[in-house]
Amino acid sequence: MAVTEPAAAAAATEIPPHVPPQLPPQVPPQGSRGTIPDGSGDPDVCGGPEGSVASDGILRRQAQRESAARTYARSLPIVPVRARGLTIEGADGRRYLDCLSGAGTLALGHNHPVVLEAIRGVLDSGAPLHVLDLATPVKDAFTTELFANLPPELAADARIQFCGPAGTDAVEAALKLVRTATGRSGLLAFTGAYHGMTAGALDASGGAPGVRVTRLPYPQDLRCPFGVGGPEGAELSARWTENLLDDPKGGVPAPAGMIVEPVQGEGGVIPAPDGWLRRMREITAARGIPLIADEVQTGVGRTGAFWGVDHAGVVPDVMVLSKAIGGSLPLAVIVYRAGLDVWAPGAHAGTFRGNQLAMAAGTATLAFVRENRLAERAAALGERMLAALRGLACGHPCIGEVRGRGLMIGVELVDPDTGVAAPALAAAVRQECLDRGLIVELGGRHGAVVRLLPPLTLTDEQAAAVLDRLADAIPAAARRTH
Repeated sequence: MAVTEPAAAAAATEIPPHVPPQLPPQVPPQGSRGTIPDGSGDPDVCGGPEGSVASDGILRRQAQRESAARTYARSLPIVPVRARGLTIEGADGRRYLDCLSGAGTLALGHNHPVVLEAIRGVLDSGAPLHVLDLATPVKDAFTTELFANLPPELAADARIQFCGPAGTDAVEAALKLVRTATGRSGLLAFTGAYHGMTAGALDASGGAPGVRVTRLPYPQDLRCPFGVGGPEGAELSARWTENLLDDPKGGVPAPAGMIVEPVQGEGGVIPAPDGWLRRMREITAARGIPLIADEVQTGVGRTGAFWGVDHAGVVPDVMVLSKAIGGSLPLAVIVYRAGLDVWAPGAHAGTFRGNQLAMAAGTATLAFVRENRLAERAAALGERMLAALRGLACGHPCIGEVRGRGLMIGVELVDPDTGVAAPALAAAVRQECLDRGLIVELGGRHGAVVRLLPPLTLTDEQAAAVLDRLADAIPAAARRTH
């Protein structure tokens, strides 16, 4: 399963030796290797039996105190205490390769030196940390760098709205924007979509019942709604959409916008075919329907282009951005064509829409991805990883499909006899991976897709280690659940 191309110049570093908090942290240069910290002097973060006891206590108190809605903590009982690049160290001293990356937030991995330097720069400067929506040099630098990386046609005529700090806040803002601008209330969204956890974002997501959203078929191969897959399935999906919108008896309320993910993430890592996405742009443009691209997870190089829509050459009317644009800190914005900017002052706001630290970290991240061509790196390395995983699938009939784009990869597990999605097997694979020191998460309609979202700084050696551990975990899980 080895990936043998030369490692990227922007390789992620290992966890450095522990530095006491009162001392200025010494960041090793990119590519250096630190020793495993012993955690001496801090019983809550030491390795060995004491660390295991402390870790168990923290997990027990979390279970007692936190909401039943917690998710990752249930399947990943880890107490992270230090991290660098791809690597996390738990309070029990165990080390893990993190292919969750904060659900795609950590484009450069944990504690990247350029991100830490940017945050320290703001802290040391005496700049205000909270300014609502006032103009600051930090915000100006972020906006300038972001606009420099937008599709040029959009950047030339764009406005930006800083939203609440989460991607779902930006989705809400985008829906509110197009409804205000068009005077219409309907919305076009897609089966399998995921746009966040607030009310409007959930309405647009795949599992919401009884809402004013028209659900359209999203093309896919393994479980094509038309039973054909490939280009024919994508064409049928586009025709269905076009016919529904033009049918006076179609029952579709006048749409204020269409929202689409260039790659469905939580829906199972399903890339939108380029030709189909171009058709969606043509269909919406011809009918005066704003097209909203949800780039919360696909943005900033994740899919092998700076934005997911770049693969198809599509320029949306609105882009929803979060996760990686904050460089690991909470930040969310929408960028949209100036013609939609009809809001009155104060029509959309949020107390925490001016996070200076996140803007500084985001500027550093955007610039690093651009300057080091990490999108191109993600495209090349992702293709090799997908090829290796497809080779693995040939020997394991429980792998129904390997799919993805760039470093956004999914492996769907199925019952080898029936082809039905196998969520119990996927959960067992996740556990077997964790036992081997690899953090992955699940997605897909039935929770049967093992997802890989490693940082864009992933080295060839790290990619090989990830693939080796996953290749070992899958047959082990299959034996356990047989």
